[in-house]
Amino acid sequence: MVDPTGITLHGEVGAGADGGPRGPRPRRRFSRRNIFIYGTLIVVSVYYLLPLYVMIVTSLKGMPEIRLGNIFAPPMEITFQPWVKAWAQACTGLNCDGLSRGFMNSVIITVPSVIISIVIASVNGYALANWRFKGADVFFTILIFGAFIPYQVMLYPMVIILREMGIYGTLGGLVLVHTVFGMPILTLLFRNYFTSIPEELFKAARVDGAGFWTIYFKIMLPMSLPIFVVAMIIQITGIWNDFLFGVVYTRPDTYPMTVQLNNIVNSVQGVKEYNVNMAATLLTGLVPLVIYFISGKLFVRGIAAGAVKG
Repeated sequence: MVDPTGITLHGEVGAGADGGPRGPRPRRRFSRRNIFIYGTLIVVSVYYLLPLYVMIVTSLKGMPEIRLGNIFAPPMEITFQPWVKAWAQACTGLNCDGLSRGFMNSVIITVPSVIISIVIASVNGYALANWRFKGADVFFTILIFGAFIPYQVMLYPMVIILREMGIYGTLGGLVLVHTVFGMPILTLLFRNYFTSIPEELFKAARVDGAGFWTIYFKIMLPMSLPIFVVAMIIQITGIWNDFLFGVVYTRPDTYPMTVQLNNIVNSVQGVKEYNVNMAATLLTGLVPLVIYFISGKLFVRGIAAGAVKG
């Protein structure tokens, strides 16, 4: 190709050897593949969002409107009284202080359980990944085995252990239970994540004379924010939503929020208030939901990084 100045042009940007366009052929926006993928995602989203929608609109209705029977219709008159009653007035047995007492119990249980289990598991995973001490494989095998033992098998032995320790029925006893049962899976997560970090960093730090704790605090921790977020979300979700351990290892005055929710929903006294039940359910699930939405991107990064090597 020759331009008016007589200079021969050997091709144009984006043109192939035959003068045609180069690069991949643009995909059609409505191809069969895209229709299938987005159609599946929409169906799954509706499947999970529809119950949430029903819960929200029901919690904002009064009982006369609920008795009309149209559960999908938005509220004609929005009221927050069911939320107030669920939080501070609903009866759970002999107490009529709503979920507020259970909320504080759940906070007292969740915060130390999450912190202690994550700190210990991170050190365990770091040691298993970078410091090959004698018996490491046996220790790791035992932890993996413990991660897949059904919790129900350990209920009665843990009751005996807590009773002998004198902490059965207390919040401290439940903190210990959640810490112990969260250790295996968290150790596995941290071990896989630390294994994915380039080994050259560890070796360079050792050559410079850094020890166990110096490498942990100055090298591993600054690079481990995603996996700490993953561990935090897993523990908070599991502990906050737990019902089985809460009802077995605590007493009525120390029941967590989920046990009180069960007592509200399954109460047989008086009129069944579906709006209060829905508001109580939403209040109970609000904490892990908010935490996940705040740190969702880091959660995905941590899971992906921990899956690179194992």
